[in-house]
Amino acid sequence: MLCPYGHKSTEKRMKFFSNSTKAKPKRRVVVIGIDGTPYTFLQKHIAAGDFPHLKRILEGGELRQMNSVQPCISSVAWSTYMTGVNPAKHRIFGFVDRKPNPFEIFLPNAAHMAAPTLWEMLSKDDRRVAIINVPVTYPPKPVNGLMVGCFLATDILKAAYPPELGTQLKAWDYRIDADANLGRTDKEAFFRDLDVTLERRWETARRLFEKEPWDFFQLHVMETDRINHFLWEHYEKGDARYAERFVKFYRHVDELLGEFYDRSLNNAEFVVLSDHGFCSVKKEVYVNQWLEDQGYLHFDAAQPRSVAEYSSKTRVYSLIPGRIFLNLAGREQKGSVQPGSQAETLKAEIAEALLTMTDPDDGACIIEKVVRREEIYSGPFLEEAADLIAIPYDGYDLKANVRKPSYTAKTELVGMHTFWDASLFIKDHSIAKPGFSIADLAPTILRMMDHEPSNPMDGRPLF
Repeated sequence: MLCPYGHKSTEKRMKFFSNSTKAKPKRRVVVIGIDGTPYTFLQKHIAAGDFPHLKRILEGGELRQMNSVQPCISSVAWSTYMTGVNPAKHRIFGFVDRKPNPFEIFLPNAAHMAAPTLWEMLSKDDRRVAIINVPVTYPPKPVNGLMVGCFLATDILKAAYPPELGTQLKAWDYRIDADANLGRTDKEAFFRDLDVTLERRWETARRLFEKEPWDFFQLHVMETDRINHFLWEHYEKGDARYAERFVKFYRHVDELLGEFYDRSLNNAEFVVLSDHGFCSVKKEVYVNQWLEDQGYLHFDAAQPRSVAEYSSKTRVYSLIPGRIFLNLAGREQKGSVQPGSQAETLKAEIAEALLTMTDPDDGACIIEKVVRREEIYSGPFLEEAADLIAIPYDGYDLKANVRKPSYTAKTELVGMHTFWDASLFIKDHSIAKPGFSIADLAPTILRMMDHEPSNPMDGRPLF
């Protein structure tokens, strides 16, 4: 049997995660995350008989459509899932973020998370957790149990808690993530890499599921998001080479879901969810190029490599996806826009201008709406959020590249996230609440485990 990770370390850890002497029976929960897998896609292929295991699983409950967050980026959505609060409280606003002064672009990770997570709350309640591959769990934090970090990890030996688990992962030839670059350059190799990565992840999950004691077990499948980004359009258009292989990959995921459902029967509650939906990309939209074309963004260098090289003449810049920041004096390193009436006027001007952005090929509108941060966020880190968030129509993927030949282009990235089409299944529970979101999952799971959160949450239990 493997070492019961988390119980054999320091005296401090033992004190913090002491064994419980409570007599009440512990309720157990298994969560399987299938990143970016749309509700409508699952419904279609369950009805077609392609996913027999999911069809069988759904006899014990119902699959529901769920909203994501804005922006609907995996790091933001899963941070909202694991904390039950909005980005202005958990502090993860995008896949990349910036420090305004001195200006620096960085990748937010678990060290930046400002709200307690499900597994931290459960650990403090003497529940043992096993967390595998959930986005924004790197670097791994101490828990009562074990954690395998996410795609942000670069070294497998540093990807796990406790640290000795990293050595075991290396011995098992565990894969942190599939090679997304292959999706652009060699789709045959990409399919092979996805298959190997998925199988190594599930084999590790099997070992830890069976050998380690746990009360809460979560496994995250990132490979569904990866294949969607590079092959969703091929699937939707019925591409002769790749459409059937795309569905075949999901059949493999279906088989593995069935396996873990069977392992959990009579032993634990069972949850399957995705963090957002997917659709085909009509165009990538380079918001910074558009801002430069409109005279809002300026560079001193002839060939700037990123928005970090903006000049003091700049009034507005963007980070992915569609997050708009004013170059505000007193906040930004090269601030030129005065706070107060000048800033407010510029916000209104930019919001109106963005709504006029059209596809140069067919004149279609690109931006559905523009919201101010205070309209969708609240919390102690509100001032760190983008001033405006541009929300595109499905099919227009907002990017932050600079100095592109045009502000739109078609590339090898053919699938993008959608807000409205995430998926949720909870065994033996009916969800009556309409229009619910991924923020509701943390309080729901805590209620399923008879745990009352110590901090208020934005989400509400679904039953």
